[in-house]
Amino acid sequence: MSNVKVIAIAGAGIGGLTAALTLQQRGFDVIVLESARELRPLGVGINLLPHAVRELDRLGLGDAVTEASVAPSVIRFYADDGAVLFTEPRGLAAGDAYPQLSIHRGRLQMMLLAAVRDRLGPDAVRTGMRVTGFTGDGSRVVVHTDAGDVAADLLVGADGIGSVVRAKVHPGPDPLRFAGITMYRGASRMAPFLDGHTMAIIKGDKGIDIITYPIGGDLVNWVVQVPQEVRTCARWNAPASADDVLPHIADWHLDWLDTRELIGNTEQIFSYPMVDKDPLREWGHGAVTLLGDAAHPMYPVGANGGSQAIVDARVLADHLAAHGAQGLRRYEAERAEETAAVIVANREMHRAGHTRSATELDRVTRRYRTDTARSTRA
Repeated sequence: MSNVKVIAIAGAGIGGLTAALTLQQRGFDVIVLESARELRPLGVGINLLPHAVRELDRLGLGDAVTEASVAPSVIRFYADDGAVLFTEPRGLAAGDAYPQLSIHRGRLQMMLLAAVRDRLGPDAVRTGMRVTGFTGDGSRVVVHTDAGDVAADLLVGADGIGSVVRAKVHPGPDPLRFAGITMYRGASRMAPFLDGHTMAIIKGDKGIDIITYPIGGDLVNWVVQVPQEVRTCARWNAPASADDVLPHIADWHLDWLDTRELIGNTEQIFSYPMVDKDPLREWGHGAVTLLGDAAHPMYPVGANGGSQAIVDARVLADHLAAHGAQGLRRYEAERAEETAAVIVANREMHRAGHTRSATELDRVTRRYRTDTARSTRA
């Protein structure tokens, strides 16, 4: 570790803040550079798989995050007439050592932000500093932002799916791959359905699905996935309305969920294209690497995107602590292979996920667990 003292992280999302905490735990000084002038609890729900909860627990945040979350015990697939198609246990109910947790993304981000400021100091996260590029000689890096330059020994690009750091490291073509799905997302203020610990996937005709689950605080998260041949939504979080969503599910009938109430009680609805990118063979070079969506954007069909970013943080910190700057390439070699398997598995699950057959749903979920097992670091 002697050749690495100061690490700059671009991006104060879930991955960037978790990396800051994990690196600080291993003795590094960390500066987080965030483009937003103010961090607010925005977004909708996120699922933390047991391997991510394990890492947050190692940071001393397990109890606080669990208290702010809902721990689903099952994921249950339904037809749009309410018939149960398939049930799979989750988290502790599935025999994992840690629960799966469902939480509002903004709430989780604010918890991580508070922990970073408490442990690293009030100025550890520098807002209003959008990273625009970097220069360096391989052993040091100067990070350029629109508010001035920052010198560091290493730069970690955790700046999301539109990563500037990734674009500078890999300046060639790097297209988004559209899955043919537009996702409408929101969090509805209403009482939890069923036992309050069920994730539900409701499968309708024409490939339209609803994924919904409680996330604590009287909020129920939902996603309505609508097939579209052409990517009509160019923005990542474009505003939408209930009128955009309800026509797709108007005739769905479930005795435990009023879909009109679910959508109608939502203050903000967003539209997202379901996209990923092809895996990179190499993430970084010199004193620069990537983490989270900047490194491995994936379809959100396995509840694994945020969880993989959290695991990235632990593996990065372990290798830097053991090997100094040379640990960057070791981290990348391991995580690039593991997360590439998740990207491919998410694509396969998406392609196979339209079935209503219990046998086929069982096969798909078992295959997914097998194909992504290494990425969990169990």
